[in-house]
Amino acid sequence: MSNQQHARPEPVGGNLFNAATFVCGVLIAVLVAILFTRFLYGLGAVTHLNDGYPWGIWIVVDVVIGSAFACGGFSVALLVYIFNKGQYHPLVRPALLASLFGYTLAGAGVIFDLGRWWNVWHMFWPGYANPNSVMFEVAVCISAYIVVMWLEFSPVFFEKWGMRDARQKLNKVLFFLIALGTLLPMMHQSSLGSLLVVIGTQVHPLWQTPVVPLLYLLSAITIGYGIVLFESCVAASAYRTQIEVHLLEPLARIMLGVLAVFLIVRFGDLIVRGALGLAFTPTREAFVFWVETLCSAAPFLLIASKAARRNPARLFLAGLAIMLGGVFLRLNGFLIGYDTGPGWNYFPSSSELLVTCGMFAVEVLGYIIITRRFPVLPRVEAAH
Repeated sequence: MSNQQHARPEPVGGNLFNAATFVCGVLIAVLVAILFTRFLYGLGAVTHLNDGYPWGIWIVVDVVIGSAFACGGFSVALLVYIFNKGQYHPLVRPALLASLFGYTLAGAGVIFDLGRWWNVWHMFWPGYANPNSVMFEVAVCISAYIVVMWLEFSPVFFEKWGMRDARQKLNKVLFFLIALGTLLPMMHQSSLGSLLVVIGTQVHPLWQTPVVPLLYLLSAITIGYGIVLFESCVAASAYRTQIEVHLLEPLARIMLGVLAVFLIVRFGDLIVRGALGLAFTPTREAFVFWVETLCSAAPFLLIASKAARRNPARLFLAGLAIMLGGVFLRLNGFLIGYDTGPGWNYFPSSSELLVTCGMFAVEVLGYIIITRRFPVLPRVEAAH
């Protein structure tokens, strides 16, 4: 084994005040100002939502796409704890950190988008529960998963603060948390796809299919691995440490396997339903379908060989391509390929875009602070 495989997680250290944190701080300040206006004067004051498009980018990007981007912890946990691939254990904490921020902010994004946001507690009260609702299942599963992830990540804080007794007590129930941490994402990621089934014929046939829950689940798993590739390369570059190619190369191979299954199911479904011909018509939907497909298939061109998978630049681009493919799959189904009838249209306002940027800024700033001050990343020196 290499020294990298034995490296223990340690705080990266360094100054918290730099250009990146300053930009994040500015975006977060703008976010707070816009949300103050939103909660004071309502959604109409800051968004372009309407009766035809009651969901905008705060739901589609911050929640549907944001939660998919937060599947790195789930995808790596599947390998480490379910399939007993212990060699990937150094990737668990960084992936889990990105996941818990992504899901926590996705939960907050739902509150931002609710017209009567003060009634958000209703979904946790039995008298208001509707177990037959897909949205109810998504809301409960995501809320529970947020709690589970913070508990799973809590050993990082226990180590930093020397709370050995608390960690020992947590270890006794950790197997239960890990089981929930793999079950809950599978439930709500597939249920996010079920929302398209419920919407019905308003969704274009290229994305309206009974197998869309399976597509969303497979896509979320591949995005999780893509996020790990992307985040590992960015973190190594930012903190000037070695990229863990010995872990990312086999991980990328697994990602390609899951991606192949996704593409087979995707095109097999289109062929069986007779909808593939719509992809060759001169329409906006056909164009964005091929953009989605090319992004999803690009990793096979980038990292098909073992030598290519050992190239950090190619790993980074493959992870980015997977992320873009997942973005378009969800944007196409929920916004671009969604038609509620004549007379309705939607394009996000500048305030909506700034809030979304602010949400990602919160995640980036939180990641920087925790990795610099808490034991998350394996401490290895950069190669000259």
